Amino acid sequence: MRPDRSSTEQRAGDAIEAMSTASAQRGLWKLMLRLPAMRGQLQVLSARNTTLQSLCDAFDEASSTLDRLRRNGSKDLKLIAEYEMLCADIESEVIDICIATRGRSY
Repeated sequence: MRPDRSSTEQRAGDAIEAMSTASAQRGLWKLMLRLPAMRGQLQVLSARNTTLQSLCDAFDEASSTLDRLRRNGSKDLKLIAEYEMLCADIESEVIDICIATRGRSY
């Protein structure tokens, strides 16, 4: 018996969400290492703030690509600089979110 289309689409959606959630979790861990003074706040906010979750996901992707470029000895210094800037920009946005929500009840 073949599963109906909606069931298949649901499983595909769940798989995509799980991948995104895993990537966001890795990004959160990386940001917590980079921003130790904000670890607790990041942990609390990441559970509720979808913007922060998206930034964590993006940080994981960008930092992983940057690490891979460096590890493989890429000669494309412009591309490496671009990913360094992207990581710094994401980190800055995360800091802005933490500062904006500091003192509020989460």
